[in-house]
Order: sequence, then structure tokens, then C-alpha cells
Amino acid sequence: MTDAHNHLQDSRFDGIREQVIREMTQSGVTRCVVNGTCPADWPQVAALARHHPELIIPSFGLHPWKKPTPDWLHQLTHYLDTVPHACIGECGLDRWIEGYNIERQTTIFTAQLDLAADRNLPISIHCLKAWGHLVDLLESRPLPDRGFLLHSYGGSADLVPRLAKLGAYFSFSGYFLHERKKNVRDAFKVVPRDRLLLETDAPDMLPPPSAIHHPLTGEINHPANLRSIFQSASLRVETVTIDENFHRFFID
Repeated sequence: MTDAHNHLQDSRFDGIREQVIREMTQSGVTRCVVNGTCPADWPQVAALARHHPELIIPSFGLHPWKKPTPDWLHQLTHYLDTVPHACIGECGLDRWIEGYNIERQTTIFTAQLDLAADRNLPISIHCLKAWGHLVDLLESRPLPDRGFLLHSYGGSADLVPRLAKLGAYFSFSGYFLHERKKNVRDAFKVVPRDRLLLETDAPDMLPPPSAIHHPLTGEINHPANLRSIFQSASLRVETVTIDENFHRFFID
């Protein structure tokens, strides 16, 4: 099984990280994408990919919750140039956070989107309460030929065909198994099967108790919950199809 988006570098895994990785592989996770969020955690992402090259695909991005450093774009380009198989993300737009600055977010996000388009790299996009703005940007700029990933897609079902036409992949996270997320689950019913991916977003996006087969203290989502998330999601698709989609987007 393949996890399209997690954060194994997160400090909440400190002290248990190698145990967590062993349990991931024992549970059947064969590849995962570890997403950086700012220059401060990019070195940990690179180190994890170096230590576990068969498991981890590294991704480097500036998250909309993070403040940019003066040389963040130069650093990002350096990681893309020097780390094998590097992707871009997590990046994106967010009107949910308090005090958001959508103009600054847009400048930072489009710089990363342009890099992905220029290099035809996978990019993992975060979006909360900014779907109209995101779609307008995607429809007005060059995009990677391989497409782009909308991680933990929480948009409407009506937007799915429009986004799929642009090349979107959509990843389902275990958090969407909570009863109150029925509208999101309904949106995934119209996602094309060849654009569907699965993710944990670990250590975040904790699923409901019924899908937590690998509990951790402190409300931490274990990435080995991926299989139980899939089993609970009723996505009407085989894991082999999800893995093929993962390989096409991230590796081919």
C-alpha cells in the first residue's frame, strides 16, 4: 500500500520514529511521501529519505501556515537539485487560519507551482476555504504535465470534474471517516478511479476509533493505520489501482 502524504519528520514522532517506520512496513506500507513544511524541517525530510530510500519519497514545500525565510525559494531549489526523487509540497492556500494573508500565500504558492510546472515535478497542494481562488490560479497558469495532488481533498463534488480536467489527483485521508464528513465522502464518489490516492497525513488527521488499528498516545495518527483507513473507506477501488495511481504520479 502507498501513503501519498504524511509528515514522518514531525517532532511528535521523536523517540519512536524508527519503531513507527518498522510498524508501517510490517502493516504493508511499501512507499510513502514525507512532506516538509518549511526550511526548518527540510533537512529531516532529506535525512529520512536517505536512510529509507526504498520506502520514502521526499517532498519539500513551504506550507501556508509557515512564515517564509528570506532565502526560502533558493533553499527549496537547492533541495530539488540535490535530493534524489524530490517532490514539491506541502504548499497551498488557507483562509481557515486566523490572520491569513492570502496575497502573501498566493505569491509563495505560485512560486512553488511554477517550479513544479517548469520541472514537471509532483506537487502536493493544501487548500482550506480557498477553493475558488485555487481553481482560478490553476486555470490561469502552466501546470505540471503529470498533474498535481490535492492532498486530503475537502472540496465539493461539483468541483471534482473541473479539477480532474486540469490534471488533479485527489487523496483520501482517514479523518474523512468521521460521521460529520459525509459531504467529503460523497465528493470522493465522483473522483475518477485513475485519480484516487490514499493518505494518512500522520501524525495529523486522526481517523475515528474504528479505523485506528495502531494507536499512539497523545492523539497521534500512526501511518500504519493506512490499511484500516482503506478498509473503512469503501472507495470502490482496489489497492492495486491506488498503488498504480501513486506510481504514475510520483515515480513515472
